[in-house]
Amino acid sequence: MRVHPIRTGLVRIRPHQMAARRSGVGAMADILLDAEWSDWLPIYAWAIEHDEGVILVDAGETARVHERGYHPRWHPFYRRAARFSVHPEEELGPQLRALGIGTRDVRQTVVTHLHTDHAGGLAHVTGSRVWISPGELAQANGLFGRALGYLPHRWPKWLEPEAIRFEARSVGPFATSMPLTRRGDVVVVPTPGHTPNHVSVLVMGEPSVLLAGDTSYSESLLLAGEVDGVGPDPAITRDTHARILGLAKERPLVYLPSHDPGSAERLRTSKVLGAGPLSPVKN
Repeated sequence: MRVHPIRTGLVRIRPHQMAARRSGVGAMADILLDAEWSDWLPIYAWAIEHDEGVILVDAGETARVHERGYHPRWHPFYRRAARFSVHPEEELGPQLRALGIGTRDVRQTVVTHLHTDHAGGLAHVTGSRVWISPGELAQANGLFGRALGYLPHRWPKWLEPEAIRFEARSVGPFATSMPLTRRGDVVVVPTPGHTPNHVSVLVMGEPSVLLAGDTSYSESLLLAGEVDGVGPDPAITRDTHARILGLAKERPLVYLPSHDPGSAERLRTSKVLGAGPLSPVKN
């Protein structure tokens, strides 16, 4: 197996989103009132080349974010707390073609959660089985979903996702999982926190690789015990972090959050959890 990083543009967010000072309503207020910006952060999706077919983890963002009206202007998060830089050639489809991966090669796509920077590129996965947590899908739909910042009206009309169903099949500290391959060497594990039904994908190997979505914004924040300002329950996030760290104690583990500037280099060098510094991304 081989895992490819696919950087679908860049995003800047408020530092208090990356590491919360408070929880609940206070955390969101801190994000919206924060006067600082992060460095430009990558928006990674991932392609797993497997002999049963390519598996994608997340679809990244779309260049349509720069179209007037793509983001709801009434929403305070898009007005105050996020800036995007996505060019058409950075979208998922062109990047897959550059890797020599055609649409028919992609058999499965797992969406860690449905925030726009992970679901914006779903138009490029037509023909793939798309796996989404049913709880995540329910939360993202309707007016309540839009109030939370989801953009269900931007998803492809043809999208008919399949429900992730966890089985009582433990993987290290994770009591449940869902295999994506017959050999069980690529599995989905529950990693709630950033959203209540967030998932990650574990690729077994030496070392194993955790494609971790937004479990944390960087490896260094995970190791520092920081939780983000988006997750509704810091205790749940901390429990997920403890499970990830527990997994890393059981097996060599490369930890790859979607917005960590060091993720691609750690993948390239097989640098296991705790060994890699954070490096800035240039726009």
